[in-house]
Amino acid sequence: MKLAFSTLGVPGLPIPDVLRLATTHGYHGVELRAHPEEPVHPGLGPAERTEAAAGFRAAGVEVLGIAGYARVAAPGDDGPVLDEIRALVALARDLGAPYVRVFPGGADGQDPAEADAVAAGRLGTAAEYAADLGVRILLETHDSHRTGAAAMRVLGLVGHRQVGAVWDVMHTWLGGEQPQETYAALSPYLGYVQVKDIASAEDTNPLALGAGVLPLAECVEVLSRHGWDGWLCWEYEKRWYDAAEPLAGLLDAGREHLARLLNESA
Repeated sequence: MKLAFSTLGVPGLPIPDVLRLATTHGYHGVELRAHPEEPVHPGLGPAERTEAAAGFRAAGVEVLGIAGYARVAAPGDDGPVLDEIRALVALARDLGAPYVRVFPGGADGQDPAEADAVAAGRLGTAAEYAADLGVRILLETHDSHRTGAAAMRVLGLVGHRQVGAVWDVMHTWLGGEQPQETYAALSPYLGYVQVKDIASAEDTNPLALGAGVLPLAECVEVLSRHGWDGWLCWEYEKRWYDAAEPLAGLLDAGREHLARLLNESA
């Protein structure tokens, strides 16, 4: 498996500095948070996109994915959601990223079957555009669809090879799902896995990998046992937690922890 980290852990950091972190600490790739407050977002012009892509190539670091914020199950018109996804897919194509991350984003009180159908319809439409650009759209286990079983309800309706899943290990754990159950649900769709650690269900401040309660060892063991050989991406949510330790000082130990889990499960 290859290792990446998300720029959510180093909010606003210029791309050259992100690349130095990746190469210095031995990470193969980076998940880029696509937001206007970040260096990379859909508003970038062609020259800026070309420069960013060239920087990644020169450093030998892969752009794992573009982490967008489109909410595919949210009530409302389809047009703005589809426009947002198309912009993210185009950005991913220009940067050489294979994946775009989207959220479910169903509303409180929304009928689950309706949310599933809305999400599936939008993803199915966006998939045709993504296929033309060689990008895969991944629905994250998050918010209204935080378990693998919930995400599978949507993905099964879509039935398109350009639509898959991101497994966020925190959300499936908070949803009461065991790693083997999550893998069984998502394995036909799995793009990559977001790893992280927290102190408890009540305290989700980001911690160093292995310092909290999330079942990282079990997740890696399940993936290894089934021969899955994709990406593990450390999503350290520094952007939302000012008091969290800086990610840069944790990257070496995080890589070593994941390498140890991989060795133990081999």
